[in-house]
Amino acid sequence: MADIYDLRKKINEIDKEMAKLFDTRMDIIKQVAEYKKANSMPISDSSREDEIISNNSSLISNDEIKSYYVNFIKETMNISKRYQEKIVAGEKIAYSGVEGAYAYLAAKKMFPNGNLISNTSFKKAYQSVENGINDKAVLPIENSFAGDIGEVMDLMFFGSLYLNEVKDYEIEHCLLAKPGVKFENIKKIISHPQAIMQCSDFIDENNFDITEEVNTAVAAKKLDDENSAVIASREAANIFGLNILKEKINNADTNTTRFASFSRVLSHFENEDVSKKNFIIVFTVKNEAGALAKCLDIIGAHNFNMRNLCSRPVKNLIWRYFFYCDIEGDIDSQDAKDMFVALKVFCDRLKVVGTYIS
Repeated sequence: MADIYDLRKKINEIDKEMAKLFDTRMDIIKQVAEYKKANSMPISDSSREDEIISNNSSLISNDEIKSYYVNFIKETMNISKRYQEKIVAGEKIAYSGVEGAYAYLAAKKMFPNGNLISNTSFKKAYQSVENGINDKAVLPIENSFAGDIGEVMDLMFFGSLYLNEVKDYEIEHCLLAKPGVKFENIKKIISHPQAIMQCSDFIDENNFDITEEVNTAVAAKKLDDENSAVIASREAANIFGLNILKEKINNADTNTTRFASFSRVLSHFENEDVSKKNFIIVFTVKNEAGALAKCLDIIGAHNFNMRNLCSRPVKNLIWRYFFYCDIEGDIDSQDAKDMFVALKVFCDRLKVVGTYIS
C-alpha cells in the first residue's frame, strides 16, 4: 500500500498543474466573454454545454468515476458563466434592503458600474457572495452614533469572506409620510432599529410609538398607513412617492456609517503607501489571566496602532467573547508576520477579516 504522504505529494503536484490550466482556461473564457459582449450573444449556450459534457466525459475510461467528472465539468462551466456575466454585465454587488436603502446608496457610490442586487438581510447578502452567486457584498460595519453593527460583526467572525474596502457614508435621516398626511397626524414611526436608535431624541420628544422593520427603504416601500411615518433617506422619498415632513432628524449632526465591501479574495495593495494601509482581525483569547492584555501589548510592541477595539459575545457559548480589532499598518510586513506568531500563543482563534486603504 502506498504511503499517505507520498499520495498527498502526488495530489499536490496534480493540483499545481490544474491551477495552471484553470488560469489559462479562464483567460480564454475572458476573451470569449468579450466576443459575446461585442456581438450581443447570450452567455449560456445549452447545445455547446451538452456537446462539451458528451465529448469530455467520453475521455474518462473508468465508469465508476464518470458521473463525478460530469459534475466536475458542469461546475467548471457554471464558474465560467459567472465570470462571463461579470465581464458582460459588470460585477454583481449584493446589499441588504431595496432601492433607496442606505446600503443601496453606499453600494452605488462604491461601485457606480456594478449590477446592484437586493437581498432581504445582511446574512443573505453575505452568503450570496460566499456561494458565488454575487461578486461582492456591501454591508454596514459601524455607525458614528449607534456603534458597531453586531450582526455584521458576527458574519465577519464566523464567515469566510474578506473585507476589501471601507468607505464612510453620511446618513441624513428624514421623516417620510404619504402625500397629504400632516405631521400632527403621525402616531407611529416605522424603520430599521439602527435608524430608530439614531433618531431616538426626535422620537421621544414627539411620543411616537415604534414599529421595527428590516430596512429603512423597505419601511418606505410598504408604508400604507396615514397615521404612520417612516425614517428613511431623501432618495427613498423620491423612489416611493412619499413626502418629506422633517429633515435631518438624527440625534447627532454628524451621523456617518462605515460601509465595507466583502469578497472571496484577500487584497494586499502592494503598490499603495504604507501609511494608508489598514487591516482587521478578530480573535478569541485563551481562558487565562491577562491573555487579552498580553495580546494588546503584542500588537503595540510590533509598532501597530489600533483604530478600534470592541468585543462581541460568541453565539452558543455563554460568557465567551471574540474581539474585533481595526489596525493601522501593512499586513504583509515582517512586523505583522511576527505579531501573528506571537498572538497565536494567547489566542484560541485568530482570523484576518480583511485589508483596506484609508
